[in-house]
Amino acid sequence: MIDANVLVEALPYVKEYTNQIVVVKYGGNAMIDEQLKAAVIKDVTLLNLLGVHVVLVHGGGPEINEMLEKTNKESKFLNGLRITDDETMDIVQMVLCGKVNKNLVNLLDRGIGLSGVDGSLFEASCLDSDLVNVGKIEKVNPQIILDTFEKGYIPVVSSVAKAIDKQGTYNINADLAASELAIALHAKKLILLTDVKGLMKDPKDESTLMERVKVSQIPLLKKEKVITGGMIPKIECCIKAVREGVESVNIQDGRVMHSLLVELLSNQGVGTLIE
Repeated sequence: MIDANVLVEALPYVKEYTNQIVVVKYGGNAMIDEQLKAAVIKDVTLLNLLGVHVVLVHGGGPEINEMLEKTNKESKFLNGLRITDDETMDIVQMVLCGKVNKNLVNLLDRGIGLSGVDGSLFEASCLDSDLVNVGKIEKVNPQIILDTFEKGYIPVVSSVAKAIDKQGTYNINADLAASELAIALHAKKLILLTDVKGLMKDPKDESTLMERVKVSQIPLLKKEKVITGGMIPKIECCIKAVREGVESVNIQDGRVMHSLLVELLSNQGVGTLIE
C-alpha cells in the first residue's frame, strides 16, 4: 500500500522546484554501478515530469582510464588533475562526448546529449601549461541549455570546452563545469554526487557528517585538515556557486539509492548543505 504521507510531504517541494533549474554533477559509483545508475535515471525522469529542469553534467574518469590502457597510454596526474596531452585529449573527447554521453542519453526518454563545445557552451583557456589541455572556464553561454528546456528535453553535458586561446578543445574538471553552469543558469540548486556521505569532521567516521556548513567556516575547516585532498576542489566549486547566486549547494552520497529525490522532495535531505 502506498504511504500517502510520502506524497503529501513531497508536495511543497514539488511546488518549490517546478520550473526551477537543478544542476547535478554526475559521477563516481552512481555512474558505474548499474543499480545506482538506474536509480539516478529514474530520479531525473520523475523530476522532469514534475516540471523540474534538470541538467546532468558528467565526467568519465574510469572510462577514460580504460581506453588509455587499451591504447597502451599511461594515465598521468598532477595535483589530482589529468595531464592531457594532445593524444590523451583526443581520447578524452571521444570517450566523454561519445561513449559516456550517448550511453546516458540512451537511458533517458527525453535526454539530449551536449558537450561544452556545442553552442560554445563552455569557453576556456589553459589552466596550467604542465597539464597541457586542461582548461579553466572563462565564459559560459547557456542559451543552448535554455533552448532544450523549452522543448522539454533533459540536457546531458560532457565536461569539455571550446578553446579560446588556441585551436581545439580543453578537458574540464566536471565539478567545476557543473558549478560554472549552475551560476550561468541562475540555478536554484547545485548537487555534487560523490562517493562519500558528504563533508565529515572525521573522513573515516560517517557519524561525523556535517549537515550544514557556512562558507565562513571553510577556512578554519581547511586549517584543521577537515577539508583535504579531493574534497578541496569540490568545496571551492561550492563556495563560488554560493557566492555567485546559486540558492542551494549540496555535496551528497551518490551511493544512496534515489538520493536526488530524497534531497529535493523530502524533509530528510542528504549530504552536506553549503550555504
